[in-house]
This record gives sequence, structure tokens and C-alpha cells, in this order.
Amino acid sequence: MTATQKCLVTGAAGFIGSHLVDRLLDQGATVLGLDNLKLGRHANLAKALEHPRFKFVEQDVNDVAGVRRLVVAESKSAPFEVAWHLAANSDIRAGVADPEVDLRDTFLTTHNLLKVLREQRIGQLAFASTSAIYGLHPGRLHEELGPLFPISNYGAMKLASEAAISAAREAFLERAWIFRFPNVVGSRSTHGVIYDFAQTLKKTPGELAVLGDGSQEKPYFHVEDLVEAMLFIGARAVEPLNFFNIGTAGSATTVRYIAEAVVRRQSPGAHIRYTGGKKGWVGDVPQFNYSIEKLLKLGWTPRLTSNQAVDRAVEENVGEAAGAGGV
Repeated sequence: MTATQKCLVTGAAGFIGSHLVDRLLDQGATVLGLDNLKLGRHANLAKALEHPRFKFVEQDVNDVAGVRRLVVAESKSAPFEVAWHLAANSDIRAGVADPEVDLRDTFLTTHNLLKVLREQRIGQLAFASTSAIYGLHPGRLHEELGPLFPISNYGAMKLASEAAISAAREAFLERAWIFRFPNVVGSRSTHGVIYDFAQTLKKTPGELAVLGDGSQEKPYFHVEDLVEAMLFIGARAVEPLNFFNIGTAGSATTVRYIAEAVVRRQSPGAHIRYTGGKKGWVGDVPQFNYSIEKLLKLGWTPRLTSNQAVDRAVEENVGEAAGAGGV
């Protein structure tokens, strides 16, 4: 994968997708971005929309005929060389409430995009997967771990998507990259613990209710580090099927730390009320230990620790909440 390729990006207006689009353009790529705007926002693409090498179309990836028409039309000037597939349901709790959400927005978007890639002879695919595929494991989560039993529909459909991509690699894809994300934080987020806490404090500035007892502990990763890691892997991992954990090097952050950081920044003096228990919600993995030895061996090292990523994201998310109507 080279920096100046012609790229198709699904989920382009989303939290991570929009940051990826910005970096691809900075590196010289030509990008067609697709998003159904269910979770994505036009505002996330404010910078990209001014760029001559970027085109955005509001398009559901599950509309195969619509995606095919766009790809055929945009291929007339030059063929697409790689697809970055980030279109998915990214809200685990939404998939717990309605399993159809993850089937439709996560697995079927992968299945249907693969149809178009096969028809249009686009041979490279980069896929946004997740640590949720691993389920509950007491030890370090490394790429060779198995068997895998996710405990959320979100994780299950991401794992099914990985399997579909593996089969497509055997059948027609020249190369695929699978990126297993940790908890990603930063500007433009639409959900997640920091975003949720900031929104809750807008409604109840005197109290922040927190699911669980605050001891839940996970690695948090800043979105800008994440995008840099994906691009690094894409440029240097050259196996037919490449799969990597992306995350911090041995650091994690508790929910208590995050709650206190958001309160301190947004609503000093607010009472934090923990609801109790070790888990936040159904499908939540309260603790995990993420191995990134494979990524380190490839030559990439995270810039921020988990706490540093959280601190930076708190500043960004609280600032965005203020700009959206005051804190």
C-alpha cells in the first residue's frame, strides 16, 4: 500500500474515518468517501471537503448497486487500488439492544463491499476490527489467541467480517489488512465513555452517574495515533493477510480516572455516583490486557500512554461539547 493510491473509504464521515481521510489526503492519496451519515457527520469532513482530491457521497454501503455505480463512474479517470472499510455500527450497547444493528451495519456492510471489490477488481482491503473479537480472556490478548468467543454482537459481527475477508483473500483479494482496535478516543467522537460523561454532565452538572464501580480498566488510544499506526502497517506489512492489534504499550486507564478527569475539566465539584458491580453494561469487557508485540516488532511505537490519550481526549471532547451548546 502506498501513500498516493486511489482509495475508497467507507464510513468516511465517522469519528475514525474522517481522521483517516484527512491523513490520506495529506499523504497524496485520491479519496472517494462514502457514509450513510447514521453516525457520521458532514462537519467531520470540513477540511477534506475543500480538497481537490476528495469526493464525498452520502451512500449506504449495503446498497450494492449504488456503490457499484459510484465505483464504476469514479474509476474512469483511474482505478481504485485499495478500499478502507470503516463503515460499521460502533456503539456496542446499540447492538445489545437490537442484534439486527450489528448484522446490518457491521457484517453485511463487509459482505456487500466484498461483492463490489470482486466485481470491480479492487485487490486490496484494509478493515477496522476490534479487541472485542477476543471476548473474555484472563491473559494478554495476542493475535494468535484462540478459540475466540466474543460476548457482544458487535464483537461477533466483527469476527465474522474477519472470516469473510480471509475467505475473500483466498478467492480474489491480493492483500488484506485487519486492524484490531482498542478503545479509541479523541475529537469528533459520537459515543464512548468520555463523550458519554461529557454529555451527561451537560444535563446534570452536579452529578455524574457511572455504570459499575469505576475499577473497569482498559487501554485507551488516541485517534491520531491509531491512524498513524494503520498507515504504518499498510506500508510495511506485506503478507497476503495481515492482522495486528493496535494499542498502547502496556498501559491502561480506569473508568474512575476518566470520570474524575471529565468532572475536573467540565464540572468541578460534581458528585460522582457509581452504580456498583464490576461491569458497565451487557457485552462490556471490564478489563483486558492487550499485546502489541507484533506491532512493535514491525517498528511502530505509540506516542501516548493510555492516560495521556484520555487526558488529551477529555480536552477535545469537552471543548466540542461546549461548542455544541455550552457546558
